[in-house]
Amino acid sequence: MNVEETQELALSPDAVAGGRTRISTEVVEKIAVAATRSVPGVAELGGDFARMVNAVLDRVGLDQVGDARRGCSAHISNGTALINLVLVTVAGHPVPQVVDEVRTKVTQAVEAYGLRVEEINIRVDDVVLDEPAPPTP
Repeated sequence: MNVEETQELALSPDAVAGGRTRISTEVVEKIAVAATRSVPGVAELGGDFARMVNAVLDRVGLDQVGDARRGCSAHISNGTALINLVLVTVAGHPVPQVVDEVRTKVTQAVEAYGLRVEEINIRVDDVVLDEPAPPTP
């Protein structure tokens, strides 16, 4: 009787095919924007001009064009990311607390993709004051 023997091979890093993984700046920018938008006290992203262009796009039905990366630029070098954000805060939310939380959330989100965040520069471009309450019927 012929009995075949099998051997289970343990997988190790040496057994995995090699190659290079690169994460584009656009991906880092989208991740950073999503993390920034999740912070209470952040009204929106982008400078005056970007927000004006977006308002025009909203009026003509292209409200999602350019939103994913608006207000963010990133530079990636040797596995590290430098991120620049321009944001609008909500009045009543202390700016130092808002930007600290933005830095924390963006760092966590980007580093989950295997990059190290070296620096996050934030410019607060505007503040949204309390908006009037909608009219009651």
